[in-house]
Amino acid sequence: MSDGAPGQDLPAGFGFRPYRSDEDHGAMAAVRLGCAERDRVDAHSVVEGLPTAAEIAEAAAKLEEPSKNQILVVHDGSVVGYSTIRWWQERDDTWLYLHRGYLLPEHRRLGVGSAMLGWAEERIRQLVEQHGTARTAVIGANAMASEQDATSLLLAAGYRRVFSLVELELGDLQSLPEWGSELPAGMRTGPIGTSHYRAAWRTVVDSYAANSLTPKWDFQDFVDTADPAGWRAAWHGEDMVGVALCAIRRYDHTMGEVEELSVRADHRRLGIGRALLLDGLRSLREQGATTARLFTSTANPHRSYDLYESVGFRRQNEYVRYRKPLA
Repeated sequence: MSDGAPGQDLPAGFGFRPYRSDEDHGAMAAVRLGCAERDRVDAHSVVEGLPTAAEIAEAAAKLEEPSKNQILVVHDGSVVGYSTIRWWQERDDTWLYLHRGYLLPEHRRLGVGSAMLGWAEERIRQLVEQHGTARTAVIGANAMASEQDATSLLLAAGYRRVFSLVELELGDLQSLPEWGSELPAGMRTGPIGTSHYRAAWRTVVDSYAANSLTPKWDFQDFVDTADPAGWRAAWHGEDMVGVALCAIRRYDHTMGEVEELSVRADHRRLGIGRALLLDGLRSLREQGATTARLFTSTANPHRSYDLYESVGFRRQNEYVRYRKPLA
């Protein structure tokens, strides 16, 4: 061990050390790249791809106390793995403390992954005590379905799968189908201006009302991250009944993302979702995107796969959320 990091029974020759800001981002990106083949990472994923050092720096800057809530694993002076912890409150008031670890394949099955897991769980318990959230806190972890080593580690440590996301890709935005039908009488679609932001936010928030596992999302967060060039809405008279929030990826302007597609419950099965989706995808194409990605829950009750696949999207990897009781 070094730099005062707590001991977690790491094998001989390995040590923990705290995250040290800019000097570590390149090494962390190299760890992610080194895991790609073994874990079958989709480099272009909008859920979890292969981040650059700049993207890792941006993610670290969003963490609370990153030097305390990230830990690096070193071997012979080189960074060979790292873990990160973040947390948020879900819609049913559960506090989810999520850890995510990455370890180069040649150092797996030696006890290093278990030590990383132990560090994360101990740090989470410290955070829960500091925050006073023990009554509603749970420990969470993510792993792609293709990450066999991480999946085995989590299951052996008592974690249980709670839901998963499937990512889909539309490989060619030049070959979009036509709408195929007219919108119902009194319906129209169009861009979303700033005066429509609150209605758009409410449309999305309401669509997740029955899903307690999603984070709370307040209006200011919506405004702070607004990128409306590819946003489209549907109105019935003066009432907004659906939205498609599409955007160009920041670090790859040839790729667009369908960040949200929501239609109010009393206006589903009328072709509104398809019209909004195609309108949003065309806007991405006009902005220079050649492909598009999106992700959706496998527990989605509205058969959204049928809609996405009908316009050309095809499934890629699956991303699984695990949970474990705090005690």
